[in-house]
Amino acid sequence: MLPERIAVLSIHTSPLDQPGTGDAGGMNVYVVETAKRLAQSGVEVDIFTRASSSALPAKVEMAPGVTVQHITAGPYEGLMKNDLPGQLCAVTAGVMRVEAARPEGYYGLIHSHYWLSGQVGWLASERWRVPLVHTMHTMGRVKNLDIAQGDKPEPEMRIIGEQQVVDVAQRLVANTEVESQQLVDLYSANPDRIDVVNPGVDLAMFSPGPKSRARKELGVPLDSTVLLYVGRIQPLKAPDILIRAAAELIAMRPELRSSLVVVICGGASGSGLEHPESLANLAVELGISDLVRFELPGARETLVSWYRAADLTVVPSYSESFGLVAIESQACGTPVIAAAVGGLTTAVADNVSGRLIQGHNPIAYAHVLNQLILNPVYRKELSAGARMHAAGFGWENTTAGLLKSYTLALQSYATSQEVVRK
Repeated sequence: MLPERIAVLSIHTSPLDQPGTGDAGGMNVYVVETAKRLAQSGVEVDIFTRASSSALPAKVEMAPGVTVQHITAGPYEGLMKNDLPGQLCAVTAGVMRVEAARPEGYYGLIHSHYWLSGQVGWLASERWRVPLVHTMHTMGRVKNLDIAQGDKPEPEMRIIGEQQVVDVAQRLVANTEVESQQLVDLYSANPDRIDVVNPGVDLAMFSPGPKSRARKELGVPLDSTVLLYVGRIQPLKAPDILIRAAAELIAMRPELRSSLVVVICGGASGSGLEHPESLANLAVELGISDLVRFELPGARETLVSWYRAADLTVVPSYSESFGLVAIESQACGTPVIAAAVGGLTTAVADNVSGRLIQGHNPIAYAHVLNQLILNPVYRKELSAGARMHAAGFGWENTTAGLLKSYTLALQSYATSQEVVRK
């Protein structure tokens, strides 16, 4: 039992946005990649998102069988994610208007992403009489357990909104077993309604390639030691940990100054927008600004080149639902040094495809980085392990898992409606 057509809600960030800037990140990649493969499996997808520019057409065909529907709600530019709860009524009304112009029963199921979308999905599912499947991606209560220095706790409004969505969704899709347990422990979710579906990676795109060629393309010295960070620039993602660890590394081994290159690839996001120059200023303060290279997010082909050019990718986040950057890097054969938090404990196989570090002490990161830099044989073993580990996370597996979840949602929803009719 599969729906002919589904409505995917990604209200606060568009699948057409460039990942790595603003509110666009791994969730955007997830929505794009799964939508394309759902369409290839015979399920048409309409993705609803808030219009962030008056120049955007009402709808855009993103791929065969996948259409992005732009909903006008509030000012086009300058509206932050934390301002969006005040626009949910307008967003919901816009989504309802689109559906009202369709034949009855046009959408067979709703899949919402992030709690803001879940709020819209909750109302739409009741109006359209179809099941709601929800993916959290991140959770306020989880983020508030370990807040990065300089960051702010998630507001109570979000916590309440998340709880409401958890309570009403027919199925909850968790990215990992860790997230599934968090839903149970922190939101009292029914474990029988949770489906664990790992996100994936485009294994055809993200693949190993010659390091020397990638470095020539990017203008990186062939004999350098390259440490890479990819992601949004905000306290939650903790790119400052890599900057501080690099400074510690130079203090431990001054001879590395002539060869070390630290690449920060991403754009300011969230609370990081309040101090967009903070990382550059930190590098100056620590005396390593000559070693740090800042790169704006770009085409996926360029990102692949950065992964191939790097010796190690560092993912020091305070919280991660999964960590797509870690899987992408490993698929390219580059080991990952990551914080042992959330989904990163699934995305990275410790001592097989990379290393997991407890806590966020830059000195601990520096020691692990030093160990791997000094041991190219061990690094080569981790590189081979990284490719093997990533091979189990193709988007095809993710899509198959979603289709199973949709089937379960439709079955349980039909059963619940029969009970109501009786």
